[in-house]
Amino acid sequence: MSESGGDSRVKTLNFNVGVLGHVDSGKTSLARALSSTASTAAFDKNPQSRERGITLDLGFSSFTVDLPDQLRASDGQQPYDSLQFTLVDCPGHASLIRTIIGGAQIIDLMMLVVDVVKGIQTQTAECLLIGELTCPRMVVVLNKIDLLPPNKRQSAIEKMTKRLHKTLETTRFKECPVIAVAAKPGGPEAPDTDEPQGLPQLIELLKKQTYLPQRDPAGDLLMAVDHCFSIRGQGTVMTGTILQGSLAINDTVEIPALKVTKKIKSVQMFRKPVSGAMQGDRVGVCVTQFDPKLLERGVVCTQGSLHTFYAAVISVRKIGYFKGSLATRAKFHITMGHETVMAKVTFFGLPPVVASESPAETKAPPSLPCSLETPFTCDRQYLYQDEYVTGQGESSSGPDPEQWALLEFERPVTCPSLCLVIGSKLDRDINANACRLAFQGRLLQGFEDKSYAETALPHLHIYKTKHKEGQVERVSDDYTVIGRNLFKKETNLQLFVGLKVTLSTGESGVIEGGFGQSGKFKIRIQEGLHPETKQLLSSTSKKKGKGGSKSSPGNEEESKADSQPVGIHLHFKRYIFDPHKKMVQS
Repeated sequence: MSESGGDSRVKTLNFNVGVLGHVDSGKTSLARALSSTASTAAFDKNPQSRERGITLDLGFSSFTVDLPDQLRASDGQQPYDSLQFTLVDCPGHASLIRTIIGGAQIIDLMMLVVDVVKGIQTQTAECLLIGELTCPRMVVVLNKIDLLPPNKRQSAIEKMTKRLHKTLETTRFKECPVIAVAAKPGGPEAPDTDEPQGLPQLIELLKKQTYLPQRDPAGDLLMAVDHCFSIRGQGTVMTGTILQGSLAINDTVEIPALKVTKKIKSVQMFRKPVSGAMQGDRVGVCVTQFDPKLLERGVVCTQGSLHTFYAAVISVRKIGYFKGSLATRAKFHITMGHETVMAKVTFFGLPPVVASESPAETKAPPSLPCSLETPFTCDRQYLYQDEYVTGQGESSSGPDPEQWALLEFERPVTCPSLCLVIGSKLDRDINANACRLAFQGRLLQGFEDKSYAETALPHLHIYKTKHKEGQVERVSDDYTVIGRNLFKKETNLQLFVGLKVTLSTGESGVIEGGFGQSGKFKIRIQEGLHPETKQLLSSTSKKKGKGGSKSSPGNEEESKADSQPVGIHLHFKRYIFDPHKKMVQS
């Protein structure tokens, strides 16, 4: 493909294909076999990765093909002349799920590589989930077919294809194409004399699956940088992918992690100079007077467009494959933007009345990224939850109710607003066959103040409901009773003065203050006690007075019924972030 003179340059559509799969499924060999031009970050530049033959960072490489028919304009006005596949080789091992999530936000098509001998493994399932959250289309590649005995090869491929289709039935990728290849016959150590098998067919399949991705040059620039190096006499080159917006020569960009701004001196796309680039493009950007050691990975953005948060509120949905409950106060690995950080989580939802009023039939299906129909706002009242509430209760099996989570980060996180958030338990054993991705959601509100607990959280109205029970000790007069067992001796009763209580006999009253030193208290009954209540209480106190007299067996039942104490019920709310810990009654 040559570039002609003047300004009639060949216009290439860049299409990002994420190569994901379990560790050792042969992803890198496949990317290497497919590629003609390797980009700087490609193919395991990490020395540890070379030794073990495992990809530790997002490798990028590309190859260019003729534009497929479905992308050609019917009016002959061609926006593009050729199609460039950029292969994003994502790491398969757990500690680096964060890298996959980082890479998955720019992927137009997912290529899930499965070892034909081993089938779906833990990481394969996790990659599938990440794909569901971040990618519209998928192709499954059964690799290493050279390891199957030739006489049983076809039946083994068919069997595995059937199993995969069954697994994918409940996902957004049902009926996605499955193709069998041998990217590196004989394994990674074998000489390169054996030709890979099935690659021309795979390239044709990839071409069939392409579409014109939605690319938008508008908005603030956000570029994910995956590699940084210096070229003598030129400056420092940052290579990466533009996640949103666009850039051009002479633009000033910010490196938020280092709080520095730099001017763009030149731009390249796969070693060809260009004047600018936009969302979805893979670029090298050259700046001057910048030490590449300061930024190996990270983000570059329009000045002032990214924010650094110490805590955040997100919409939240549990990932169905995660086993176990999601508890408030538990710590999770939170991946947002290009960072993964530990955070303490507090779950909260709508109060019961509001929750029951929201129309269930408009709920988003549980597999789709969170889009809550009730917008989050600090003006609303929310109910504290000990854990994430699922719709699969004993009496119901509907979608999960709408809920949110407050994340409090162990270190500040820099990310764009409304970004995808994934919570995981990456410390779980990778070899235990269990999904470690726990929940997903969107960032709704971030707190940029380091002392957010004092300045911001008191405005977040999340409450716990409290219920205390005590008994009426005796009647003081028709409008006053003395109560006991509602408070401990050391409780400061002043905090409870003025709160409403109800008696088990139906009357309402107000706590007037303490009575004596032992935690007893006075209740004022505004409407006065019912005659039956007075009778009940006087008979109870008489029984106590008689003390020693033995009652006949016939009277025993009567006295039991009579001596049921009159209960006192106190209900109130307490806002969990209220510095004054006030009790509130609606």
